[in-house]
Amino acid sequence: MTRGLAMAHLAAHDALNAIDRRYEPYLYDRRAEPGAAADAAVAAAMREVLLGALPGFGTPEQHAKAKERLEAAYAATLAKVADDRVRQDGVAVGQAAAAAMLTFRKSDGATTTVAYTPESQPGQWRPHPNPVPANPPIVDAAAAAGNLPAMLPQWGQQMPFTMRAPWQFRLPPPPTLTSELYTRDYNEVKRLGSKQSPARTADQSEMARFWYEGSPQGWNRIARIIAAKRGLDRWEYARLLGLLNAVLADGYIAGADTRYLYNFWRPVTAIRAGQSDGNEATAGDPSWETFMNTPPLPEYPSTHSVCGGAAATVMARFFGTDQMSFTMTSGPPFAGITRTFKNFSEAQEENGASRVYSGIHFRNSTVAGITQGERIGRQAFAQYLQPYRP
Repeated sequence: MTRGLAMAHLAAHDALNAIDRRYEPYLYDRRAEPGAAADAAVAAAMREVLLGALPGFGTPEQHAKAKERLEAAYAATLAKVADDRVRQDGVAVGQAAAAAMLTFRKSDGATTTVAYTPESQPGQWRPHPNPVPANPPIVDAAAAAGNLPAMLPQWGQQMPFTMRAPWQFRLPPPPTLTSELYTRDYNEVKRLGSKQSPARTADQSEMARFWYEGSPQGWNRIARIIAAKRGLDRWEYARLLGLLNAVLADGYIAGADTRYLYNFWRPVTAIRAGQSDGNEATAGDPSWETFMNTPPLPEYPSTHSVCGGAAATVMARFFGTDQMSFTMTSGPPFAGITRTFKNFSEAQEENGASRVYSGIHFRNSTVAGITQGERIGRQAFAQYLQPYRP
């Protein structure tokens, strides 16, 4: 999702700035025909890139549904542009920006096959179970049980959008199993992240549900809420979403690079095997279950937190302040939860902490993830989509 969104929003940004150069382009550096329709350019860029980003991911049924929604949105947008010439000129520049993006990322490594074999030593990741019943529910009984193979082991070798390399902001190793930091984190997530934890408060449970939706959905919604409050024009809006989605994509790339390098185990594995980790202060519980389903990939860092740090950093710099309050309502799988935040920093911290309350990450992994994300966000904002100065 983050790869496709980054490609689409950056192409839309480039198409708009080919019509009226206000910001430096990301990739496509040509000029549109005078008077080309901005709405048509954005729609064409988004449509072409999103269709082009589908191959290699998802099922045929998902592709068909996605294409149906794309075509409906595209047709509805073009119908609003009455003038045939300016509409076609807009479509042409949008398609050109999309073609440049698709060509550029054709061999970016996103669909490369990478061999990955899980290990079984203490501290090493291996397939793990979900709580019973799965939370949130999963229709497929086999998938609901968990114990799935590692997801997208190639992702950390993918060409980034704003970083010089996937490992540019690589993190140091996670704490050793006998360290005080690991002991603290182990006992915290065991206490607060279990399925029926009596210590987890109602507010902490709500946080876990609210942020479970996923980084691209939540942070894009936050950006749209703030953009509407500030009355951004098309060009400002496209720049914001281009930068935001680029750092979200790089957050997953950088996180995957670190994750698959260290292959650290998830809390559910660690706690069930606690008697064999060499640490007398980490009592094991073979029947321990998480509050939420655990994604099937190594634990360190929390990429959810990486993305939160990157997104919050970009938005604070874009708007010139961290102190922007907002209220957001969550989407699926726990739709309808509304929470209010004083600033972006508060949101990024709660976003990270939610993974501890879900039982799927250690605290240090969320802290390290936010740090990694902030580095990604600072560099991206300083180097990309800058105001145009002729």
